[in-house]
Amino acid sequence: MFDPNNGKPRVFALSPGVDFPAALVAGLQELMAGHAPHDMARVELFVNTARMRRRIQELFSRGGASFLPKLRLVTDLGENEVFADLPDTANPLARRLEIAQLVRKLIEREPDIAARAHTFDLADSLASLMEEMQSEGVHPDALAQLDVADHSAHWARSQKFLELVTHFFATDAPLNAEARQRIVVSRLIKRWEVSPPEHPVIIAGSTGSRGTTRLLMEAVARLPQGALILPGFDTIMPEKVWDQLDDEMTSEDHPQYRFHALLRALDIPADKVPLWITTAPAQADRNALVSLALRPAPVTDDWLLEGPDLENLAAATEAVTLIEAPTARAEALAISLRLRKAAEDGQSAALISPDRTLTRQVTAALQRWGIEPDDSAGIPLPQTPSGRILRQTADLMGRKLPSDKLLALLKHPLVAREDRGDHLKRTRDLELKLLRGGPPFPTRREVEVWAAKRESDTETHVWVSWLWDILDALASCASAPLPDLLEQHIALTEKLCAGPGKSDAGTLWNKPSGEEAAKAVSNLREAAAAGGEMACADYSDLMHFVLNQHEVRDPNAPHAGIMIWGTLEARVQGADLVILAGLNDGIWPELPGPDPWLNRQMRRDAGLLLPDRRIGLSAHDFQQAIAAPEVWLTRSKRDAEAETVQSRWINRLTNLLNGLDGSGAPALKAMRERGDDWVKLAMTLDLPRDQVMPAQRPSPVPPVHARPKSLPVTQIETLIRDPYAVYARYVLRLRPLDPLHATADAPLRGLALHDVLERFIKDTATHLPDDAVQLLTDLADEVFATTVPWPATRAMWKAKLARVAPWFVDTEHTRRQYARPLRQEEKGAVALDGIDFTLEGRADRIDEATDGALFLYDYKTGSLPTKPQREHFNKQLPLLAAIADRGGFKGLTGRKVIGADYLGLGSDPNQEGDRFEFGDLDKVWDELVALISAYLDPDKGFSSRRAVFEARWEQNYDHLARFGEWDETDDAVRMEVGQ
Repeated sequence: MFDPNNGKPRVFALSPGVDFPAALVAGLQELMAGHAPHDMARVELFVNTARMRRRIQELFSRGGASFLPKLRLVTDLGENEVFADLPDTANPLARRLEIAQLVRKLIEREPDIAARAHTFDLADSLASLMEEMQSEGVHPDALAQLDVADHSAHWARSQKFLELVTHFFATDAPLNAEARQRIVVSRLIKRWEVSPPEHPVIIAGSTGSRGTTRLLMEAVARLPQGALILPGFDTIMPEKVWDQLDDEMTSEDHPQYRFHALLRALDIPADKVPLWITTAPAQADRNALVSLALRPAPVTDDWLLEGPDLENLAAATEAVTLIEAPTARAEALAISLRLRKAAEDGQSAALISPDRTLTRQVTAALQRWGIEPDDSAGIPLPQTPSGRILRQTADLMGRKLPSDKLLALLKHPLVAREDRGDHLKRTRDLELKLLRGGPPFPTRREVEVWAAKRESDTETHVWVSWLWDILDALASCASAPLPDLLEQHIALTEKLCAGPGKSDAGTLWNKPSGEEAAKAVSNLREAAAAGGEMACADYSDLMHFVLNQHEVRDPNAPHAGIMIWGTLEARVQGADLVILAGLNDGIWPELPGPDPWLNRQMRRDAGLLLPDRRIGLSAHDFQQAIAAPEVWLTRSKRDAEAETVQSRWINRLTNLLNGLDGSGAPALKAMRERGDDWVKLAMTLDLPRDQVMPAQRPSPVPPVHARPKSLPVTQIETLIRDPYAVYARYVLRLRPLDPLHATADAPLRGLALHDVLERFIKDTATHLPDDAVQLLTDLADEVFATTVPWPATRAMWKAKLARVAPWFVDTEHTRRQYARPLRQEEKGAVALDGIDFTLEGRADRIDEATDGALFLYDYKTGSLPTKPQREHFNKQLPLLAAIADRGGFKGLTGRKVIGADYLGLGSDPNQEGDRFEFGDLDKVWDELVALISAYLDPDKGFSSRRAVFEARWEQNYDHLARFGEWDETDDAVRMEVGQ
């Protein structure tokens, strides 16, 4: 097939923009044109991915019946019977579990070395490092010889972990895939040195980025009938630029660096590498532009010298569109519109991006037109129903069940699938009756009490028993051997999916997601014996890791011409339109993650891969993909949190074009204008078809008979500040649902502290003991233990109370010098004379002076209202005093009220309030009568946000008033409400 090479390596190349598999097949057929048909079957062709192999088979089949070459994967080398003496590779998951046990023991022995929660992450990282060392032929002894003078403390820590895996490098240790592949390649090279194959051997499509693969490529290139075919080889880059790539520390991130390192090892100048076939790239002028833009730094001189020589910039960029969308959503919508147009025009289009969030947004946007793209990556298993239920139940093992996670579990589509209707009805009722505003961590007893009240549904108790048997078993999980934890987890999940009274697994293992989940569980079962004893939290982390290794392909027939590819698929496929999306730094290219073991210099000295290698591979993928016939380059200027930074490749390309005199800047402008047109079009998708006028600031006027006939004193401030909230709550009778996820918020702290102080005042009503401070903190322990189910919150609130307790006790001595505690949490009410209205209130504490006069107190855990706020808005305490003055509290008639104070128990404890002279409370009452009379006027409206404390002050009913379509500067508009 090949002419004798006289011992010289044989390397061919194909330029970016050439359909690599198609050109590869065409070149093979051209070379074999004068040979017998069966000679093609003697050609041994190695490719690096199964996708490449399938594409080549497809291309050969298009030409009719013929012989195929021996298509093999580089990773299949060890399947030859010659290597039958080599043992099978060790299970990679089992190996990680073995390392995790070693890491866990090290952490237990030296707790300061790392957090236990990071056990499996550290084990996974160690296993990956070990695999890389074996692939690159680096023994642990090489690490021991590194110069670590500047990093001695960090290196000492790293060595403790690295020593854990040293025994895996022993000759008798089970081999992992990388170590076995290295042995196979080494043996094969030795055989070829003695007896080289007479038939053609070709490696096509690999860049030689890994050590073992590059060893094989160098050996094949030197075979008498061996050859390499390099993809995306830059035939335009001058020799002097190739020479600049000698230092991997500065050049590893260049797209052509791997080819330079390979050619340097083979002693072949880059300009002596011939093309495999004279297939012209899609756009040679664009290849020259991109090649110059991606030159290794420093590039300024090259740009100035060679930039003016670039020809046909307009033609090179004519089929390039640059999208710089304001948001990721706008980017996704613009892409979806272009893909829709491609589908209508019968054009094949591929979206390429490492940003899976963006690709899923595009997929969702295409659904409005009934287009389902062919996504090569599929859906991550944890995001499918079967994967999600396994993840949810694993997270509950050994943990108390919060109400929000209980509802998420009950509403999962696979739970109680066969009895779904009744199950969802009970779930809904449980949510509304118990969990909303109920206990943060519901118990079996509380749910059984709820079930006992459902006389119309006699099967509820069966449902509750079925459910809580499972939940109790999950919560009672304790450390156990991994196989036992796994079987317990799977059995309980199957029981949950089956439903009450069923013994099967429901639909947990059905459909593609269930089949993939079964495969993930099977893989873990095979490796579980290596996991040892494991805590429930560690098991949950492990289950997350295992599920994340699997993806589910959509079984439905997707659109044949609309594809979503990862960068790997882009190397082996061809499309009329290629969209390179998510071109922001940190996404494409993805920035190297922190290496917990070795820095860049240490990696270089040891002979390991540099972190920049991934950037270089991404740059090579970019250089190949941008050479397609038509290209879109897209990015968003903002993500959900902040401004983004455009990809370094886009930055170089735009800077180069901007700096070129003549047609450079106009070409870039045209690229952006085309992109802006599509972004503007995309933004119209979210606009309503008909113009919608913004709402006006409402001031509803309900009939008098529907207006509230009573209000608590706490709602008077609301009536003054936001009358609409009173209208919504007391006229429309709308009550906001409590959040499902209960949190340790300020209202809960206030309730808990009120309980503590109520018990303290009750126990010390006759006298304050000497250990009053200790008594107060002890009572707090008792109350918080039952009302605050979060340990960290309990500790924090107890610490806060401990700081304020001495002040409270000291000032309590003063308060009791002129009044003694009389009543606590006392309810009262007074009707307004001549008005059908009653004012209600609850006093936190009422004290009685020796002459029978009353003093009121109100506990506050937050900041106290200022005097102007009390005068104009916050009328709670004065109104409570007015109720007491008018005999509104049972058994306390004819008493004089001398004062009312707030007791601030926050970070800055303080006592502040009012003292009442003759006529003061009458004035307060008259103001109340005037206020209520006004809102009982048939013409008076309940305006929204009349006098809010701050513009950002939010009310529960702002969304009902459509606040945001108007603001406080707009006039309130009277709105009649029907009778």
